[in-house]
Amino acid sequence: MEKKLKQEPANCIKVVLFGPESTGKTTLSRHLARHYNSVWVREYAREYLQEKWNNERKTCEPKDLLPIAEGQMLLENTSAQKTNTVLICDTNLLETKVYSEVYYSGTCDPILEKYALENKYDLYFLTYIDTPWEADDLRDKPQDREEMFKAFEDTLIKYNIPYVILKGDKKTRLNKAVEHINKLVKNKS
Repeated sequence: MEKKLKQEPANCIKVVLFGPESTGKTTLSRHLARHYNSVWVREYAREYLQEKWNNERKTCEPKDLLPIAEGQMLLENTSAQKTNTVLICDTNLLETKVYSEVYYSGTCDPILEKYALENKYDLYFLTYIDTPWEADDLRDKPQDREEMFKAFEDTLIKYNIPYVILKGDKKTRLNKAVEHINKLVKNKS
C-alpha cells in the first residue's frame, strides 16, 4: 500500500495545480503541458468518482480516498518517466488530504497524510475562485468557494509550502504560470 503512494525519482520539474473545484486547474494544466510540449497528469479522482456515480449513484466516501490516492500516484509516477523537462500535475495527494479534512470532520487517513506531506513538488499554483462555477455530477460546493479556497491556502501555509496564486482569465493565468515555470527551467539548466 505505502509503496503505491510514494513518488518515484524523476528527472523533471514537477508543477502542481492546487485548489478548489471549478477553478480552472484542468484547463490550465492542459495548456501548460501543451505550451512546454510535455506531459500532463490528469486528475484520477474525477474518473474514479464519475464511474462510481454512473454505476451506483453514490458520491465519494472515506473508503474511496486511498484507491484515489493510489491511482493518482500511479499516473504521476508513470508520466514522470516520460519527460525530463516539466511535469504538469492537475492535482496531487495534498489536495486529496484537504478534501478529506473538509468533507470528513477534519480527518485524513494517516498513510494518505504521510505521503501527501512527503511527496515533493517544485512549484505549487493555487487557483483562485474568480472563474465561473461549472456544475457537473461531482461538484457540490458552489456556495462555499471562499471557504474551500481558504482551506487550500491554509494547508499550504500550515506546511510552509511556497505557492503562487493564479487569478484572472485563462490567458493571464497561463502567462503568469509560464513566467514562474520558466524561472525553474532556467535554474535547472
